[in-house]
Amino acid sequence: MSPEDWDACANPGKALIEKACNGHGKGSSSGLPGDSAGLLKPAYNPFVSHAFLSAVEKSGSATIRTGWGPRHLVAKIDGRVAGVVPCYLKSHSQGEYVFDRGWADAYERAGGRYYPKLQVSVPFTPATGPRLLVRDGVDRERIMEALASGLVALCGVSKASSVHVTFAREAEWKLLAGHGFLQRTDQQFHWHNEGFASFDDFLATLNSRHRKSIKRERRDALASGITIHWLTGKDITEEAWDAFFEFYMETGSRKWGRPYLTREFFSLIGETMSEDVLLVMARRNGRWIAGAINFIGSDTLFGRNWGAVEHHPFLHFEVCYYQAIDFAITRGLTHVEAGAQGEHKIARGYLPKTTHSAHFIADPGLRRAIDDYLKRERAYVAEAGRELAELGPFRKGADEAP
Repeated sequence: MSPEDWDACANPGKALIEKACNGHGKGSSSGLPGDSAGLLKPAYNPFVSHAFLSAVEKSGSATIRTGWGPRHLVAKIDGRVAGVVPCYLKSHSQGEYVFDRGWADAYERAGGRYYPKLQVSVPFTPATGPRLLVRDGVDRERIMEALASGLVALCGVSKASSVHVTFAREAEWKLLAGHGFLQRTDQQFHWHNEGFASFDDFLATLNSRHRKSIKRERRDALASGITIHWLTGKDITEEAWDAFFEFYMETGSRKWGRPYLTREFFSLIGETMSEDVLLVMARRNGRWIAGAINFIGSDTLFGRNWGAVEHHPFLHFEVCYYQAIDFAITRGLTHVEAGAQGEHKIARGYLPKTTHSAHFIADPGLRRAIDDYLKRERAYVAEAGRELAELGPFRKGADEAP
């Protein structure tokens, strides 16, 4: 499939978005003028672009050899591509961030075969985005229904145990439920821009204790002569990628044992989508010592990987969380998604946000067991989200002094 056909489905109306928003920055919830409810088309999402997915595959990061065999689903009308789904036939459950290893172990103890399974996602990327991708100029609902049915059919043809659509948009999650997919929820921690003109404007919404704590953390993070730099577009050189990859390997090896992304991946995205990339880099004594990679959507900054070769108090918070907020305010972005897990983000202004996944389980017995489990899990996630939201750092009332 051509990159143009893929992107026409993955990010329909991107040209209109860019025209309306004057490039990255003043995004709307929908990505299109006049779509205040966000129902017509999703905002521009860099992860489902042909450039990103192609880089993941061409770099050897997501391939059959690494357990990610591409099985992308395509819907056509009169020979013309109308919709696509990024889908992989997988031999393991690594790099997904929605955990089903317990399901796999239980099924295999009972004599079943859980792998291969089909995974509808962006490899190694726990960020919500569209999964049933439909181009402009077609019956959107009809094509989405066809793609959902196609996933069930592909499960049978592939002799897979299941289909897992992870980090989907809520509307897709509901649609897939009508096709026999079980509904699962989890939560991440996201920051929301209330129209702030500066970081100080954001700080003014916090209670005194958290405001003082953040100011101290930001000051201490830079106390050793560290400077922070934003690199995007042509400013991201191969030297910068070399430095960042060293950070990624250092931190990734300690956390996961084997980092998922190859060095070539970073060069490829540098060549094809550098305007969608923000590297926040820390420098000390003339060399790069730490950094975080972010991706820029039409209304959201997506924080992804972080790493460091020197360790300084609070530098992780500065590079990953506070600089992301600064950048979002500067660019007029509405949200910052700072990746998976991390209740420590709450004290820094990132609040709980529900994420959605949908799971088609072919075996009726396994399906019943998982369905029962997910009902209880959804209730737990909802209650935990309510409790965590109460821990937020924001001032509770107008009478509390700023």
